[in-house]
Amino acid sequence: MPRSPLPFRNAVLTGACGGLGQALARELLATGARVALVGLNRPALDAMAALSPERCAVYTPDVADSAAMQVLAGDWMARQGVPDLVIANAGVAGGFDSAEAADLATMRRMLEINLLGPATTFQPFLQRWRSDGATSSRRGLVGVASIAGWHGMPGNGAYCASKGGLIRYLESLRAECRSAGIGVYTVSPGYLRTGLTAGNRFAMPGLMEPDVAARALLAAVAAGREHIVLPRRIGWLSHALACLPTHWHERILLSQPRKPRPGEPGASDIPGLK
Repeated sequence: MPRSPLPFRNAVLTGACGGLGQALARELLATGARVALVGLNRPALDAMAALSPERCAVYTPDVADSAAMQVLAGDWMARQGVPDLVIANAGVAGGFDSAEAADLATMRRMLEINLLGPATTFQPFLQRWRSDGATSSRRGLVGVASIAGWHGMPGNGAYCASKGGLIRYLESLRAECRSAGIGVYTVSPGYLRTGLTAGNRFAMPGLMEPDVAARALLAAVAAGREHIVLPRRIGWLSHALACLPTHWHERILLSQPRKPRPGEPGASDIPGLK
């Protein structure tokens, strides 16, 4: 049975291969939306597109490649029209050690995907929206950041920097877009049960299932909430920890096992890492 209607009928979704991305794709398709599925796992995307082939197209660019993203945008708009929702969900995670020269490449690639990727995703569609001028339909840009972007975490500096930078970028973009009637939404998940968290060896309070998170995210965007935390209680916990004296906060974080670095057991893959 179709889900309750959302105000968005045409969506572009990066990171659609698994976890939150797959859950978002299923929810959008269930409401009747047309969805551009963007990711690197072609079989997973094809399987999702097969659920509604007349309303989907599959794309496999590097989200940090602006030229490739512009080609994607042109093709999708020629096929299915101008989207009213663009979700920059593609992201990677991995442990980081500033004393290791090899980890500098990890940081560079993480910044390319997690921070530059949303900008290259939004740019061609934002350009089209601006050229179209005023419209009566709602339009939204959604950036999936993380509560890890709120505060630094030992052994996770590259990821925290990329997500913290994304939060500030979205804050800036929101101010630029408000007068044009374009909503900019910052999503800060805590821990979701996805491939990015599968190798974590530390405590993950408030662990959330991707399908639950996807429904909450889309409902919040539809309601116009510009700052979305999934689940809300993890945001309260993060703020509470930040109120502790710095050395107490650091001691708590340092007592937890570090996230695996690329190449270590349990580490998640970072596409394009050289």
